[in-house]
Order: sequence, then structure tokens, then C-alpha cells
Amino acid sequence: MSRRLLLPSALFAACTLWAGCETPPPPRAPLPPSESDLDLLKSTKLCDTRQVFLDKHPGIAPHTEAWGSGQEVRLSPEQSLSKGEESYFFDEDGTLVGTLFVFRSGLDLAPYKTLRYTLSRLKPSLEFYLTVAQIADRQNMASSTLYDTGDEKTTTRYLVLGDRTAPKLLAASFTVDPYVKLFSPYRKEFLDRLRDTAQQRGGQHLDTQGAEDKEPFASLQQFARGQTAQLAYCGTKNQTIALDAYQKASASGFTNKVWQAELHHRLGVSWEAAGNLEKAKTELLASLALRPNSPEVVNNLGAVYGKLGDKKNALASFEKAILLRPNYAIARFNLADAIADANPKRAITEFETYLALTEGIPEEADRSALAQKRVQALKHQ
Repeated sequence: MSRRLLLPSALFAACTLWAGCETPPPPRAPLPPSESDLDLLKSTKLCDTRQVFLDKHPGIAPHTEAWGSGQEVRLSPEQSLSKGEESYFFDEDGTLVGTLFVFRSGLDLAPYKTLRYTLSRLKPSLEFYLTVAQIADRQNMASSTLYDTGDEKTTTRYLVLGDRTAPKLLAASFTVDPYVKLFSPYRKEFLDRLRDTAQQRGGQHLDTQGAEDKEPFASLQQFARGQTAQLAYCGTKNQTIALDAYQKASASGFTNKVWQAELHHRLGVSWEAAGNLEKAKTELLASLALRPNSPEVVNNLGAVYGKLGDKKNALASFEKAILLRPNYAIARFNLADAIADANPKRAITEFETYLALTEGIPEEADRSALAQKRVQALKHQ
């Protein structure tokens, strides 16, 4: 993207090229400890294609079944390197978005000193009782603990039986972040794997552990697919897939207003990227009708107004976004662009505030360079 100096009138028209409607995946600060000497993903990695996965498992004929609009590929303990039951979940585009490892008899973690130390430093996400009939040296009902770790774009979860002195691993999952809610180890379809029941598998049994479990599986899956594509969780953005996914999520729908509002928001972002600004505006206004005080949606609506040439509403939107969240850096940048012609003095202040808020953030390097040039240009007008 060019860093050339733009005149104020041209810069406002181009502001969404820099600020955009898209919000990058939020960083986890601080990230939890994640070191492990138990390497369950030896043969593959998240975001691999299905063909790459199959190429890495020559001579194996895995069992495949539907997983919503995607596929689940399962390896038996006899086929797997981990000697546990391995499941690999691919979305409808053939991208690996999650994996699940199940050890029905419990995997003794005594040999894995690093992982045990990591678990000792993690705060349990959930503690509950679980019926595990195949653990011979335990009572039928045993306490289990769920631990979350991961990095900026993926989540790792360990479901551990017993106390910290003699832990046994029952299940581990590795997930691209937007799909986390579909891979909770305490969801019924995954607990059934531990219990060895004959219940239906494939990720579509719903439980009542949280609000998302009451939503249509198809909607949750497509929403996660849209986020993965729109926010480049697998390396590159794909706005075509994002728009397709969000439209499919809209077709099956959500019941919860928070989910509904965010779906309208994401559809608005997708339509803006596709160049259909009127549909983008309609979706963003629908989102705000459900949740009127979302600073991200208000700011993104302002960016759409700016592209439509409605400077008055764009300015009002950026002002409101900052009122809702004073440290909202991108809204500060957008506001500075919007007022550069009429109020250069305040524009300089807003650009400098943006620069202070984003200092040291690599993702903002290009926009920061542009803001610095704009400040210099405005000071010399």
C-alpha cells in the first residue's frame, strides 16, 4: 500500500483504505503459558488443506463423516501417532480448523514435565465431575479440569482428570480461534466420545453449557468460517468466502440478540469490502438497532458514510465511537481525516493521539507512517 502524501480531500475519500471496516484479531495480553513437550500435532498443523493432510498420512484410510457443512476425518488409535482417537475437522473449503485427541483410558502425563509445569501455571477454565467408566483406577465419577492456553490466533484446551500430582489427559483440542465454541470438550458430543456412548457424533448435538450451545450449529459454523476468512486467521484474507459464510449464517439465523447484532456487523464489513456500500450501511444500521453502543460498529458505519460522500454522518459516527471508547485509536485516525480540511488544529491533535495509542504496535506501522506525514503536512499549511 502506497505511503505517498495525499491531499486532505483525497485522504478523506481514501481513509477506509487505511482504517477499513475490519478489526484484526485481538491480541491476548498477556498470553498464557503454552509450552509443552507433548507434541500431538506432529504430522499436521491448523490451516492445512485436506489434501495436505492426506498427503501427510500415506497408506492410511481414515474414516470420514459430515461435520455440518464440512468434514470430520477420524483416525483410530491403531492408525494414529498419538495412540489416541484423533479427529480432524475441515470446513467446507477444505481448511483444517480444529483437531481433537481423545484418550479414553487417560494418558499419564508423568513423562511430560514441561506440560505438567504449564498446566500448573494455568488457571482452570472449568471444573466439573465426569463419568469415565474406562478409568479402572478411579471411581466412576471423577473430577476433571479444563485448561485453556494458545497464541494470538489459536486456542489449545486440555481436559485433565485428577489432581495436579497425578494428572491424566482425557482430551486435547487445537482450534483456530473463531471455532473455539464448537470444540469445547464439555459439549455433549465430545463428552459422548469419552463415555463411549452410541450418541450421534459430528458436532451437532447441542448442550446447555452456554448461550452459544442453544444457537443453530450451522449458524455458529458459518459465522466462524466467515471470521476466519475475514480476519485472516489462516494467513490471508478472503472476503469472498467471508461474505458467503455470513450470508449462510444469516439464512439459518441466531436467536440471541448479541449474535444477531454481530452477524449484521460482519455482513456490513463484508459488503463494504465487496463494494456494495448501501448494503453495508443497511447491515451496520441493523446491528446498531440491536446494540446501539458498539464503538466498532459505529466507527465502521462512519467509514461507510465516508465512502458514500456523507461527511456529516461520517464525522458524527467517528465522534460517537470515540465518546464510547476514548482510547479507540482507529476511530481517532478516522476522525482526524474527517476534520482535516475544516479543523486542521484538532486534526493534528487527533493524529497525535492516534500515534500515542498505537506506539510499538507492528500492525499499525503503515497507518502510523501516514499519520506522521499528515501531521507534518497540516503543520505546514
